[in-house]
Amino acid sequence: MTIAPDNAQQGAHHLYRAMRDVVQSMDDALPGKFEITKEGIVHDMMSPGGPHEVTAAHVSRRLEKVMPDDLLAHNGTPDVEDEPEGIMRHPDVMVIAWTDLSVQGSVDPRTVIAAIEVVSRSNPDNDWVTKMRDYPLIGIPIYAIFDPRTGTGAVLTDIHSTPHGPRYATRKDFVYGEDVTIAEWTISTENLPRYKAEGEDEAGVQPAS
Repeated sequence: MTIAPDNAQQGAHHLYRAMRDVVQSMDDALPGKFEITKEGIVHDMMSPGGPHEVTAAHVSRRLEKVMPDDLLAHNGTPDVEDEPEGIMRHPDVMVIAWTDLSVQGSVDPRTVIAAIEVVSRSNPDNDWVTKMRDYPLIGIPIYAIFDPRTGTGAVLTDIHSTPHGPRYATRKDFVYGEDVTIAEWTISTENLPRYKAEGEDEAGVQPAS
């Protein structure tokens, strides 16, 4: 095990805090979602409305219909943050207990039951690559991905140690139209919206919950 000298740890801490201040200052000023990962600040240019937000809303609603009342599938603020790891993420939906959400500031990622992301058209690697690495690293036990580009997705579970750090050991892929199980709850993926071809109007997506 390599232990960084105190001055290196302090430098990394100050850099993270500086990035966090920048993200907080930009959140209300610029469109999209800002997060912090090992590579620095990530800016995901999501379009307001459309398939991305509609998918997150459908998944949240369908989960809450089958979950107990003390849990919710939350698709608003706050972020999840692990400051020692230098990671701050904002899941599109997170399954969490009401009591664990009732905190000041960011949520402890180890209280999150599942993180759910809807892949953006502008930066798919953020969901399929870096979050697949970051979420097990900060202790989120289940990560589900819905991809409106392809009408497919995956649920990743069973964090285990690897030479490259904690990773998910189990991946179950699905295609839209199949039922998908996230933690203990199974929901339909019928009629989830897809991204249109480039240049095609994305308006008029009909709710299907």
